[in-house]
Amino acid sequence: MIDVIIRTEVFDALKRPSELEKRQIVDFLHEHLQEYGDPKSDILKCINFAVKETMSFGGFALVAYDADTIIGAVIVNRTGMDGYIPENILVYIATHQDYRGKGVGKKLMEETLNFAKGDIALHVEHNNPAKHLYEKFGFTNPYLEMRLKR
Repeated sequence: MIDVIIRTEVFDALKRPSELEKRQIVDFLHEHLQEYGDPKSDILKCINFAVKETMSFGGFALVAYDADTIIGAVIVNRTGMDGYIPENILVYIATHQDYRGKGVGKKLMEETLNFAKGDIALHVEHNNPAKHLYEKFGFTNPYLEMRLKR
């Protein structure tokens, strides 16, 4: 189904992205997550957590490229827990708007599931069209999340 040739790269504590690469990933996610995204400063915190540039349990960033253009990205953070809370949380996943419907999101999810060790949680808004992709990969919604913001 993928009608573009893509390469993927994984960044983690052993292979950290350069400052330029981090900025490109942040800019990409900020733009292509659209209304489901967060401020750039939060996305950067998430990447820094994943590659252990801050005190963290780590994780990884998976980035898909068509030539030198980012066409997809995933950020997964390790939670430091297991069993009662999944070992990983998939915080961000986005496909470039010009590449949607071409199998890029599916490939990103497949590689993410292969790379991550342990269970994975993710948060998705009820009206997010990507929800169907997650369900195809076996994600379920057993809980209602509640938050207290302070």
